Amino acid sequence: MAGTQGLTAQLAEFVSGAQALALDANVLRTVRVGFADTVAVMLAGRDAPVTQVMRRFVEARRSSAADARLLLGPQRAAARDAALVNATAGHALDYDDVALQGHPSVVLVPALLAEGERLQAGGMAVLRAYVAGYEVWAELLARDQDLHHLKGWHPTGVFGTVAAAAAVAALRGLDAGRTRHALGLAASMASGLIANFGSMAKPFHAGNASAHGIDAVELAAAGMTAAPDTLEHHAGYLAALSPAGRVDRSPRPDAPGQHPLRIESLGLTVKKYPMCFATHRVIDAALDLAQANDISLAQVQSVQATIGVAQAAMLRNHAPTDSLEAKFSLEFSVAAALAARKVGLSELDDAFVRRPDVQALFPRVRIATTDTFCVAEPTLAASDRLVITTHDGRQFDSGEVAIARGDPSSPLTDAELEAKFMDCAAGIEPATRQRLFSQLQRLEHLPSVADIA
Repeated sequence: MAGTQGLTAQLAEFVSGAQALALDANVLRTVRVGFADTVAVMLAGRDAPVTQVMRRFVEARRSSAADARLLLGPQRAAARDAALVNATAGHALDYDDVALQGHPSVVLVPALLAEGERLQAGGMAVLRAYVAGYEVWAELLARDQDLHHLKGWHPTGVFGTVAAAAAVAALRGLDAGRTRHALGLAASMASGLIANFGSMAKPFHAGNASAHGIDAVELAAAGMTAAPDTLEHHAGYLAALSPAGRVDRSPRPDAPGQHPLRIESLGLTVKKYPMCFATHRVIDAALDLAQANDISLAQVQSVQATIGVAQAAMLRNHAPTDSLEAKFSLEFSVAAALAARKVGLSELDDAFVRRPDVQALFPRVRIATTDTFCVAEPTLAASDRLVITTHDGRQFDSGEVAIARGDPSSPLTDAELEAKFMDCAAGIEPATRQRLFSQLQRLEHLPSVADIA
């Protein structure tokens, strides 16, 4: 049966049956972590300038709908507008989790929380819907031999839109026919450009993908149609994203979901630092070298970093002047690690970025590239390396750093996850923060995600 259908139809069949998925304890924990971490970074980004822009945008065109809360606060909006604001806020600080060459949770979680609140959906239904979206993203991504980042596409925007539509369709229980239309409609809404990294447009990619996922399902449920082969057509979604043609558009040989789920092996990387993930192994190296050898910023004569080609393309800001630019600057990541011995929310501050000693290091950082790649995360090199030379001639070499802290093979501890959540939710009354964190740790048992507060 699977081989007689096109890819779009196969994925629609999988999504329409996703509420029957059996999720083991490890998958449930992975998705719970994704939800808790996304709520944390949403709250951390609630005052970011781009979040305020998005809130004003939603307010200016407010409808009478009040389906879901904005940032778990008292203001309400239509579900798609809540997803737009909440996903933008969640990606505003670039502190959200990483997988599938992008940021799956910051797209999927806001869409599912908004629609789940509107539908009064239970926690387990929302968790299964998340897995449906993750699996669709993973399937589409795996079909291209070329890195989307190097072609200019931001996977969070281009795959996230279709994945969000899949997740919302699964939550709403759309049949396979309407789900197929929803996937096709979402494919025509998908976009996101690497050139906009380091600007407000990057978090907007996540907000747009989350909101458009809901829009696509709403339109399909209302009767709008799309081509039955939108994803695999020779002039369709996969082909358009890969103009060189190095993409597999054929049907799956088996039905999705009949093999181990990709989320079981790929998982999620929870960020330890509120920086572009391309910097994280270098930050780990800088912090380790500084701590082990008591290196201060003032002692440093030069820094040599070796990273991947795609990483270098993302880290385009070599002399950042504000925190938004700094998130995509390898020079800043090294300077912050040496100046503060940590890279957290307090360092991602315009005043810190503009400190004379921080700025002075930027021209002393040299970046070399290697064309190796990490099998699990091809946007990264197989490993990164950092060499620090001090004014007195000493040299400190990190060696090859292949795994970032927070990777599924080197996960943050439960205590680190909770500490990150509490830090992100600073400003909220402590008892409320603790209650919210506890609810998210038992998400599958909640009778309605509307109860999260």
